[in-house]
Amino acid sequence: MTPETIRLIDKWLGRPVCFALTGIRYVAERKPVRRGPTKILFLKLVEQGATVLAYSAINRAVKMVGRENVFCAVFAENRHILDVMDVIQAENVIELRHDNIVKFASDVWSFITTCRKHHIDAIVDMEFFSRASAILGFLSGAGMRAGLHRFSSEVPYRGDLLTHKIQYNPFLHTSKAYLQLVESLVSDPAQVPMMKLPHELITVEVPRFNPVDKERDRVLALLSDKLGQPPERPIVIFNPNAGDMLPLRKWDSNKFVGLGKKLADAADCTIVITGASTELQEAKRVAQRIGKNCVSVAGDTSLRDLIILYTIADLLITNDSGPGHFSALTDIKTIILFGPETPGLFGPLGTNQYVIWKNLTCSPCVNPFNHRFSPCTDNVCMQNISVEEVYEKSIQLLRLREKGSVTNENHL
Repeated sequence: MTPETIRLIDKWLGRPVCFALTGIRYVAERKPVRRGPTKILFLKLVEQGATVLAYSAINRAVKMVGRENVFCAVFAENRHILDVMDVIQAENVIELRHDNIVKFASDVWSFITTCRKHHIDAIVDMEFFSRASAILGFLSGAGMRAGLHRFSSEVPYRGDLLTHKIQYNPFLHTSKAYLQLVESLVSDPAQVPMMKLPHELITVEVPRFNPVDKERDRVLALLSDKLGQPPERPIVIFNPNAGDMLPLRKWDSNKFVGLGKKLADAADCTIVITGASTELQEAKRVAQRIGKNCVSVAGDTSLRDLIILYTIADLLITNDSGPGHFSALTDIKTIILFGPETPGLFGPLGTNQYVIWKNLTCSPCVNPFNHRFSPCTDNVCMQNISVEEVYEKSIQLLRLREKGSVTNENHL
């Protein structure tokens, strides 16, 4: 199913289902459970990059109840980052397929039976204002369910299915918003709205990824095979596509080509184009147009291989998408091009992440209030980012890398 199909199902089917389940809850459910959780399940269905932002929340749950008692439900194609982060046991990850409605329904039933089999007693709903996750959380049978509630706000209706109701704060970074959901499980659910907690008490961290030498050698061999020789230093990675979910986040491919040519001439570097298998042809075209010392590995790397590549390379330039967050697991210097989203909420957490964002009055137009489907058809926010300013920042960071300097210029 496409993102648009999922959105329509969530809207037209989700609303009446949430309404009906709310009625059932009012009749059948007792007062909220006040004891602490013993088994916690996270609902984080989409966006692997945001899963990196959820690391502190998941880690906090592990400290609360033990690693063997923490679970996560995700769409099947999004579980890979959990395997890389290794914060949840592989057998505790529940996959949901959404290729078609039949598979999805089958996996939802499996999800419900698994939750009840393992006696999951706490759900952390990380899908902001998604009706599907609210429904799944209620059907899990868990007595504690933490998530965003609309209270008196004019935001998407998803019933009254939560026991620990959090007020959405559009000024709180997503990593902290996730963490407060977990903290609410050990707070009084009678507090309205939750949570009344000072920002400075919510501290987040980033996991570290350290591949073994054998893995690094394998990825280096892939680059050498593609290039026909060992890669020259510095190695610069381009991630030119943000995927089909949010095409508004894409910087024009012609600009990546222009940037690649300027860098190849000035820095005598190796440029590597990355992307999913669905982006293979476009990535090849970009690499061919850049020409000198440029190669595409789109479709040739797993997510783990991609992050291993970040530990080898010197600089990553990417649209606002998963790679900007994945790179925070490593020491690679990264330039993230933001447009319809705001780095104030979804900026990466690493110390070597550098954001370029034009901060237009219409941004962010992608937000939880519109299920991240913007009405915009002209992404001026991305068009206004010039090749020259990205080039200048790239040269600056390559020089810093050469000197071994480490600075934190994350614009959050």
